[in-house]
Amino acid sequence: MSVRIASLNSGSNGNCYYVSYGSEAVLVDVGISCREVEKRMARIGLSMQTVKAIFISHEHSDHIRGVEVLSKKYQLPVYITPATLKSSRMILRPDLIRSFRSDEEVQLGNLFVKPFSKRHDAADPYSFVVSANNIHIGVFTDIGSCCANVIRYFKQCHAVFLEANYDKEMLESGMYPYHLKKRISGGHGHLSNHESLELFNNHRSDHISHLILSHLSKDNNSPELVKQLFENHAGHTKIVVASRYYETEVHEITQATSHVMTLSQARMTTFLQPSQLKLF
Repeated sequence: MSVRIASLNSGSNGNCYYVSYGSEAVLVDVGISCREVEKRMARIGLSMQTVKAIFISHEHSDHIRGVEVLSKKYQLPVYITPATLKSSRMILRPDLIRSFRSDEEVQLGNLFVKPFSKRHDAADPYSFVVSANNIHIGVFTDIGSCCANVIRYFKQCHAVFLEANYDKEMLESGMYPYHLKKRISGGHGHLSNHESLELFNNHRSDHISHLILSHLSKDNNSPELVKQLFENHAGHTKIVVASRYYETEVHEITQATSHVMTLSQARMTTFLQPSQLKLF
């Protein structure tokens, strides 16, 4: 059985990412309204009845805008750290609040969610790896720099929602005030296209099948520019750019398809015994 993933929205106007396995799903962040979550999931054939929980990365409004209403309407538990909850000023039902700790896995049926701490200008920021059936999906956005945690977990993933927030030249020559440019490009802001590309080139696993470029800046990036940049280095990995205006299609991630052999690799395997083959 495959793991199914989709971005419902990605950008400074709202972030929401869906990961499911069988009849169980989680949302990472809900930065769009409850109504928009419902509409976008329905358009791509997803049901809210599968969603078992919401995981919150940090308190910025583009990650929590729809949490209160969605959680209340569907009685969904919200996994959030105490520091993030305090800074968010959200009012959640006490019985639906769940805490988590860095590097400690949370199990929801057949889904396993591992939070890890990262660098970002928030009270207590986290990213997540969602796993099922030995398939690992990373949700890596709002990252100031590629610290050891980011690299360690990126190496494990079969598919990743990876921030590519800004093009350096566009940011430097753009109209943003100096202090905002420094915040974005500083060690606790966001990843540039080339910083994300460096992570992808240097630390991707052999079995990463999908890279969903996420949280693109409206003013300091271009979907066409970043897609071309990554496709020049993609190899067997499918490059997708998540939109700030609409949902992506649903992508099926399986162990069988997460490593696509080149023709030369396929020819080589014909001379190997089964015990010599590397399985993905």
